[in-house]
Amino acid sequence: MSTSSAGFENPPSDCPLCPRLVEFRAGNQAAHPDFHNAPVASFGPIDARLLVLGLAPGLKGANATGRPFTGDYAGDLLYDTLLRHGFARGTYAKHAGDGLTLVDCRIANAVRCVPPQNKPTPKEIATCRPFLVRELSAMTELTAILCLGRIAHETALRTLGHKLKDHPFAHGAGHAVMLPTGARVTLVDSYHCSRYNTNTGRLTVAMFDAVFERLKQAL
Repeated sequence: MSTSSAGFENPPSDCPLCPRLVEFRAGNQAAHPDFHNAPVASFGPIDARLLVLGLAPGLKGANATGRPFTGDYAGDLLYDTLLRHGFARGTYAKHAGDGLTLVDCRIANAVRCVPPQNKPTPKEIATCRPFLVRELSAMTELTAILCLGRIAHETALRTLGHKLKDHPFAHGAGHAVMLPTGARVTLVDSYHCSRYNTNTGRLTVAMFDAVFERLKQAL
């Protein structure tokens, strides 16, 4: 394992744990040698009170830039919203060297490597879960988790040892859950900030803003 400066272990750049993702990574390295093409580490301070949890890196987004939600449409909406609500500082320019910093916020993915068609398998999600377990344990000030989409919501609940039936996913819903340490956190759901969801009107900017207003109340 490689150890990040945050003091916990991220997957190594050549992580071998998921054979399908390893094969996909190798293909991307051949097709796009200038891409990051490795597990994408989380972004933001480890002592943040808010964790934004997504599903997995996008092929031409985080997999290309090496930073969560950076370089694709979902990142455009997410970072613009974080800036507007005071959870980020600087200018988002769609690359990891833009100087943007997060304020009291950290961004992670349930699966650290890009999956084919943006769809990790249940086994791949479970295999990558220990990295999230260690990350949550290291976030000693964690107060709220924003889950972007149903899979992120279910991954968070499984990671924390809660039953899915007790906390059904619904956009804007809030769930009081307990960390393994005994600390209580608020888990808030949102539809994923993908281009598909915004183009179809399933998620609007106003709806996303309302989720962040709820998060600020929880903090």
